[in-house]
Amino acid sequence: MTIPLGRHYEVELHASPERVSQIRRIVAAHLRHWNLDPHVDPVCSGIDELLNNVHRHVGADNKCMVELRWTGRYLTAAVSDNGPELPRLPSAGGGGLARLASLSDSWGTCGTVEGKVVWFTRSVEAPENVLRLPTVPVGGTDAAAKEPVPAPTPVPASVPFLATA
Repeated sequence: MTIPLGRHYEVELHASPERVSQIRRIVAAHLRHWNLDPHVDPVCSGIDELLNNVHRHVGADNKCMVELRWTGRYLTAAVSDNGPELPRLPSAGGGGLARLASLSDSWGTCGTVEGKVVWFTRSVEAPENVLRLPTVPVGGTDAAAKEPVPAPTPVPASVPFLATA
């Protein structure tokens, strides 16, 4: 399946409690715009956890960045901040990162020159109203010697497949 273009959104903010609720609404609006409605609650909850951790451990007066990327197969949400200490799951005690792990397919953290990034991903299939390109099966060991197959034209996902005899 091919998505017309990858989707990307990022915003810089101070991790104050007021801004966390605003970012939740903005992220939810972007996910709905991308037709990813079933993922609004878990992704917003994960971002809430990360922003609240920034507020609690780094401080509300420090800037952080929230980033969303959807490739058509995976949705990645990341929060970067300038706090030097990397979070660890064992120290989470069942909250915070343990909750993030339960909301996602994978998560991680890495240090940066300015601080750190904490991210999580979810497997996200394209919604039904996104144009898809059918895949052309590989023709076997002699496929390279054959004429190239022309690129298929996009077909709306809501149009049923019609077999030809």
